[in-house]
Amino acid sequence: MGEHDEALRAAGLRATLPRRRVLEVLADRAHLTPDEIARAVPDRECGPVPPSTVYRALDALEGAGLVDHTHLDHGPPTYHLADHEGHLHLVCRTCGTVTELAAGLAADLAARLRRETGFDADLTHMAIHGRCASCADELHRKDPAT
Repeated sequence: MGEHDEALRAAGLRATLPRRRVLEVLADRAHLTPDEIARAVPDRECGPVPPSTVYRALDALEGAGLVDHTHLDHGPPTYHLADHEGHLHLVCRTCGTVTELAAGLAADLAARLRRETGFDADLTHMAIHGRCASCADELHRKDPAT
Protein backbone atom coordinates (compact mmCIF):
# COMPACT_ATOMS: atom_id res chain seq x y z
CA MET A 1 0.00 0.00 0.00
CA GLY A 2 1.35 3.44 -0.96
CA GLU A 3 1.90 6.28 1.45
CA HIS A 4 -1.06 8.25 0.07
CA ASP A 5 -3.56 5.38 0.05
CA GLU A 6 -4.93 6.17 3.49
CA ALA A 7 -5.53 9.84 2.62
CA LEU A 8 -7.27 8.85 -0.61
CA ARG A 9 -9.54 6.35 1.13
CA ALA A 10 -10.29 8.76 3.99
CA ALA A 11 -11.40 11.27 1.33
CA GLY A 12 -13.71 8.65 -0.18
CA LEU A 13 -11.57 8.02 -3.26
CA ARG A 14 -10.14 4.83 -4.67
CA ALA A 15 -6.37 4.73 -4.45
CA THR A 16 -5.72 4.47 -8.18
CA LEU A 17 -2.20 4.53 -9.56
CA PRO A 18 -2.62 7.94 -11.29
CA ARG A 19 -4.01 9.55 -8.12
CA ARG A 20 -1.17 8.12 -6.02
CA ARG A 21 1.41 9.27 -8.57
CA VAL A 22 -0.02 12.80 -8.73
CA LEU A 23 0.11 13.03 -4.93
CA GLU A 24 3.69 11.71 -4.92
CA VAL A 25 4.79 14.32 -7.45
CA LEU A 26 3.09 17.16 -5.55
CA ALA A 27 4.61 15.95 -2.27
CA ASP A 28 8.04 16.46 -3.85
CA ARG A 29 7.36 19.73 -5.65
CA ALA A 30 4.47 22.19 -5.48
CA HIS A 31 3.14 24.71 -7.99
CA LEU A 32 3.17 22.48 -11.04
CA THR A 33 0.81 22.81 -13.98
CA PRO A 34 -1.19 19.76 -15.05
CA ASP A 35 1.15 19.26 -18.03
CA GLU A 36 4.22 19.42 -15.78
CA ILE A 37 2.60 16.86 -13.49
CA ALA A 38 1.82 14.61 -16.47
CA ARG A 39 5.47 14.70 -17.53
CA ALA A 40 6.56 13.86 -13.97
CA VAL A 41 4.29 10.83 -13.40
CA PRO A 42 5.35 8.24 -15.96
CA ASP A 43 4.25 4.79 -14.92
CA ARG A 44 7.34 2.60 -14.81
CA GLU A 45 5.26 -0.51 -15.41
CA CYS A 46 2.88 0.73 -18.13
CA GLY A 47 4.58 3.74 -19.71
CA PRO A 48 3.46 7.39 -19.71
CA VAL A 49 0.28 8.49 -17.99
CA PRO A 50 -1.89 10.44 -20.48
CA PRO A 51 -2.48 14.11 -19.60
CA SER A 52 -6.25 13.50 -19.64
CA THR A 53 -5.79 10.97 -16.83
CA VAL A 54 -3.77 13.51 -14.83
CA TYR A 55 -6.50 16.15 -15.33
CA ARG A 56 -9.17 13.71 -14.11
CA ALA A 57 -7.01 12.76 -11.12
CA LEU A 58 -6.47 16.44 -10.25
CA ASP A 59 -10.22 17.13 -10.47
CA ALA A 60 -10.98 14.23 -8.14
CA LEU A 61 -8.18 15.12 -5.71
CA GLU A 62 -9.22 18.77 -5.57
CA GLY A 63 -12.88 17.83 -5.12
CA ALA A 64 -11.86 15.65 -2.19
CA GLY A 65 -9.81 18.46 -0.63
CA LEU A 66 -6.43 16.76 -1.08
CA VAL A 67 -4.97 19.30 -3.51
CA ASP A 68 -5.55 22.99 -4.20
CA HIS A 69 -4.77 25.12 -7.21
CA THR A 70 -3.80 28.71 -7.65
CA HIS A 71 -3.16 31.03 -10.57
CA LEU A 72 0.39 32.31 -10.48
CA ASP A 73 0.14 34.05 -13.83
CA HIS A 74 -2.07 34.13 -16.92
CA GLY A 75 -1.23 30.52 -17.78
CA PRO A 76 -2.76 27.30 -16.52
CA PRO A 77 -3.37 26.81 -12.80
CA THR A 78 -0.67 25.29 -10.64
CA TYR A 79 -1.37 22.65 -8.02
CA HIS A 80 -0.04 21.85 -4.56
CA LEU A 81 -1.03 19.58 -1.70
CA ALA A 82 -3.79 20.95 0.51
CA ASP A 83 -2.24 19.59 3.69
CA HIS A 84 -1.26 22.95 5.11
CA GLU A 85 -2.94 26.22 5.96
CA GLY A 86 -3.98 28.56 3.19
CA HIS A 87 -1.13 30.75 2.08
CA LEU A 88 -0.30 33.70 -0.11
CA HIS A 89 1.82 33.29 -3.21
CA LEU A 90 4.43 35.93 -3.96
CA VAL A 91 5.75 35.58 -7.52
CA CYS A 92 8.95 37.31 -8.59
CA ARG A 93 8.55 38.79 -12.07
CA THR A 94 12.30 38.69 -12.60
CA CYS A 95 13.44 35.22 -11.53
CA GLY A 96 10.07 33.43 -11.22
CA THR A 97 10.57 32.34 -7.61
CA VAL A 98 7.32 31.54 -5.79
CA THR A 99 7.33 32.27 -2.07
CA GLU A 100 4.57 31.07 0.23
CA LEU A 101 3.56 33.18 3.23
CA ALA A 102 0.86 32.79 5.84
CA ALA A 103 -2.50 34.05 4.58
CA GLY A 104 -2.90 35.94 7.85
CA LEU A 105 -0.50 38.57 6.52
CA ALA A 106 -3.31 39.76 4.26
CA ALA A 107 -6.03 39.62 6.93
CA ASP A 108 -6.21 43.42 7.13
CA LEU A 109 -6.69 43.68 3.36
CA ALA A 110 -9.38 40.98 3.34
CA ALA A 111 -11.18 42.64 6.27
CA ARG A 112 -11.06 46.03 4.57
CA LEU A 113 -12.44 44.58 1.32
CA ARG A 114 -15.27 42.93 3.26
CA ARG A 115 -16.00 46.09 5.24
CA GLU A 116 -15.91 48.53 2.32
CA THR A 117 -17.40 46.39 -0.46
CA GLY A 118 -18.99 43.35 1.17
CA PHE A 119 -16.60 41.20 -0.91
CA ASP A 120 -15.28 38.10 0.85
CA ALA A 121 -11.86 37.62 -0.76
CA ASP A 122 -10.01 34.32 -1.09
CA LEU A 123 -6.50 35.68 -1.27
CA THR A 124 -4.98 32.18 -1.27
CA HIS A 125 -6.30 31.51 -4.78
CA MET A 126 -4.25 34.23 -6.43
CA ALA A 127 -0.69 35.48 -6.61
CA ILE A 128 0.89 38.78 -5.75
CA HIS A 129 3.47 39.76 -8.36
CA GLY A 130 6.53 41.87 -7.76
CA ARG A 131 10.23 41.27 -7.17
CA CYS A 132 11.84 39.06 -4.56
CA ALA A 133 14.33 40.72 -2.21
CA SER A 134 17.33 39.47 -4.19
CA CYS A 135 16.04 40.72 -7.55
CA ALA A 136 14.89 44.03 -6.06
CA ASP A 137 18.34 44.55 -4.48
CA GLU A 138 20.04 43.77 -7.81
CA LEU A 139 17.76 46.20 -9.65
CA HIS A 140 18.48 48.96 -7.11
CA ARG A 141 22.22 48.33 -7.38
CA LYS A 142 22.03 48.75 -11.17
CA ASP A 143 19.71 51.77 -11.05
CA PRO A 144 19.45 53.44 -7.63
CA ALA A 145 16.61 55.67 -8.91
CA THR A 146 14.20 52.68 -9.04
